[in-house]
Amino acid sequence: MTCAEALRVQAYFDGELDPGEAASVGKHLPRCAACRALLAELGETRAALRGVPALGAPAALRTRVLDALDEEAASVPGAGATAFAPTKRIRGSALRTRPFWFGAFAGLGVAAIAAAMFAFVLLPMSVGPMVEGLLSAHLESLRPQRLVSVVSSEHHTVKPWFGGRADVSPTVADFSAQGFILLGGRADPLLGQRAAVTVYRHGKHAINVFAWANENAFLPEATSRNGYRLLFWRSADLAYCAVSDTTWNALEELRGLIQAQSEAERRVDASRDAAGTE
Repeated sequence: MTCAEALRVQAYFDGELDPGEAASVGKHLPRCAACRALLAELGETRAALRGVPALGAPAALRTRVLDALDEEAASVPGAGATAFAPTKRIRGSALRTRPFWFGAFAGLGVAAIAAAMFAFVLLPMSVGPMVEGLLSAHLESLRPQRLVSVVSSEHHTVKPWFGGRADVSPTVADFSAQGFILLGGRADPLLGQRAAVTVYRHGKHAINVFAWANENAFLPEATSRNGYRLLFWRSADLAYCAVSDTTWNALEELRGLIQAQSEAERRVDASRDAAGTE
């Protein structure tokens, strides 16, 4: 029989609970054989998958899995929301029980299953707090008057604003011609830093692009929580994450635009440095 605490035990295993909840689950485990068995099974699964060769999941497979997660999250009342009308996050609703996993991966080969499950089973536990921090900051920004601190569509205004307010200087550009309108920026506390957040509007959706110093730490490629999508990438010594309830295609397009802009700026800086040494 499945215990009512099964979802919290999964979150406990993934390191996603706050200290109070983790302590509560820790007290529950000695009294519940079902939850101890679940915890052991999760540990065995993770240990078994550590021996699977690293595989890159195809984009189509990743999209299929993440869309399945979004569909399940959408079935929870209040789980989804437009960018400018957020709802209260339901803790734990992003966690999955065994029937979901079997349904999501039905018909896939063993290698494809291993590649897809990598993002959910083998991610370091440190990723959980990072994702939670990004999502919390995104939801907080959707409250009235919280989205931007400097309102401007000019990168010459937004980028200098981060000086002294954020710990990093991210790539900032207006991509209105491609459908991504620069609204401005703000600085948010994240992982003990002052992250720079560049804000875009895409249709009716707000997109927060977080940037922080993260030269060596692991970054997932993408994940979703409660109908919100998080897309990660790295540029030089900065980590980036675009968060929104818009589509994956839109986030990937914006990522490509920002990466291209970053590369163009690096080429300009290199040319200036070369000219200065002549």
